[in-house]
Amino acid sequence: MFISYFTLLTSATVISLLPLLGYGSTHRHGHGARSLPSVHSAEKHNHQCTTTFKRKAWHALSEQEKEDYINAEICLMNLPSKSGLEYARTRFDDLQAVHQVQGDVVHKTGYFLPFHRLILHAHETLLRTECDYKGTQPYWDESSEAGAFSSSSIFSPTNGFGGDGNTAAGIVSWEFGSTNHSAGCIVDGPFKDYRLHIGPGMNNREHCISRSISNSASQQSSGESVQRCMTLDTFADAWPCIEAEPHNGGHRGVGGEMFNPYSSPGDPLFYLHHAWLDKVWWEWQNRDLAKRVRDITGRKRMQGHEGSGGMVGLGDTLEMLGVVPDAKVGEVMDLRDKRLCVEYESPPPRE
Repeated sequence: MFISYFTLLTSATVISLLPLLGYGSTHRHGHGARSLPSVHSAEKHNHQCTTTFKRKAWHALSEQEKEDYINAEICLMNLPSKSGLEYARTRFDDLQAVHQVQGDVVHKTGYFLPFHRLILHAHETLLRTECDYKGTQPYWDESSEAGAFSSSSIFSPTNGFGGDGNTAAGIVSWEFGSTNHSAGCIVDGPFKDYRLHIGPGMNNREHCISRSISNSASQQSSGESVQRCMTLDTFADAWPCIEAEPHNGGHRGVGGEMFNPYSSPGDPLFYLHHAWLDKVWWEWQNRDLAKRVRDITGRKRMQGHEGSGGMVGLGDTLEMLGVVPDAKVGEVMDLRDKRLCVEYESPPPRE
């Protein structure tokens, strides 16, 4: 029996540093109030975007495109931190820290999907503006490899993200409540020598990127799991389904750092996993687009944590802690809006 990503979250005792506990965005960063975007026709949205960023499946990229993406990620790992967040040493750390300190605010809450849509945009923006990356954020088409993650080409040491962890090379351990977890360091690929400074979990110490790939756990990313979520009519029902099933499958299937709900962006695969989940949400939204780009709800804190703060709304602020500008929830609900200007290309058949 696998322990779920959510079990880890609810068993952890974490104090958030964010708006619900007085870490206010407009005061901290000096942003003025933003007006919410109105929902207009597709033509209106298209006019707002001068360029649309087309995100592709990893396996659809050329070898050169894969190399360019990996090199841009390595670039972020070598640029010094600009956020001022404690323990962050690199720009890659900056993004990981943004996720870590908000772990109990952006999981199992209505912020889950919009926050992760925004942090994907932040990651893509840093790659393009600070590392001269010309491409877009790719996604991992996980449903086509559910139950067989270990044989995925995404783990290639030569044109992918490196393979599984090996405890002989080092072990990363962390504790949630009374439960201990551990995984081996990755031993090949472009990120094998990188040392994280954020995590594991809410601890902060230098450590390797770890993995513990599980084909069984990855079955939650199956097409059947996705389709169960697609049949649900409201965000109140669809968001928990997406978070509990395909979301869980990717994190548990990769394991190691990815299995840690706070420090999971320490594995570069995090961004491809969440790009795929964002694509799933967008496909759900497109089944009734005019309605679903306004459909948001859910508690503001995980159940059982103090200060629930009411229900999530379009006017709530999503914190990026100075890495990129904050955004209102309503500004990221529609991929066609000028803040994002993104579309997802369907994955081609696998060879």
